Amino acid sequence: MTRHNPDQQLLHDYKRRAKREQRLVFAWQIVLLVSFLSLWELASRMNWVDPLIFRSPADIYHMLTEKLTNGTMLTHMQVTLLETIASFLIGTILGIVMASILWFSERLTRIMDPYLVVMNAMPKVALGPIIIVAIGPGYVSIITMGAVISAVVTTLIVHTAFREVNQNYINVLKSFKASRGQIFKEAVLPAAIPAMISTLKINVRLSWIGVVVGEFLVSREGLGYLIVYGVHVFDFSLVIASLILIALSAALMYKFVEQIEKMLLKHSSNSF
Repeated sequence: MTRHNPDQQLLHDYKRRAKREQRLVFAWQIVLLVSFLSLWELASRMNWVDPLIFRSPADIYHMLTEKLTNGTMLTHMQVTLLETIASFLIGTILGIVMASILWFSERLTRIMDPYLVVMNAMPKVALGPIIIVAIGPGYVSIITMGAVISAVVTTLIVHTAFREVNQNYINVLKSFKASRGQIFKEAVLPAAIPAMISTLKINVRLSWIGVVVGEFLVSREGLGYLIVYGVHVFDFSLVIASLILIALSAALMYKFVEQIEKMLLKHSSNSF
């Protein structure tokens, strides 16, 4: 008879309980979603809520299926998704570059610190009209708006991570006469990788906010434009359907970034 290692048995029991808990949580999530949609459908059909504004899930599903089938909604979805991905990448890269420049120059950090604090405190969507006037209406201004929002937050988070690197690592490299660039490459940048990766999740949300608000203001395409158009023509099925597609697209993008985060963190831990 094979004897089981007590530690292995405990680990096996823990994994089994964790899987059971995960299945239970997922089941409850499905129950809550189905219950919400059922109550919404019933409330709309029984006129407990205004059916003109709160269209039933069935009506929204039929309208969404029709527009996705004929390609109308799909075109707008692709435009918004491409704008969001572009603003996400530009904002993240620009923020990391700006944070790196600030780390190399203490004087520049002291000069820019109050401006970065003000920019972070300011509701950055308020910059939308200025960006549109400066660049002109179109895709570039929408992408710029999303990138600006992401870049400011990324700069602050990454620069803070750079400054919080353990000073002992830096002192060891200094004892070997390492240059500032070598210190940044060998100690500061690797130590700040988890912080840089964590900003990816934040930037997903910020990029979607910037792009959708930009489409509210100037776009003739995209899901943000469809929301504004739906409100103007009182087609709230279109508004809710657009919101659902934004939510699903943002969730998928977030999950994709989450997988990238896991891979990068695993690679980083293996490197050390």
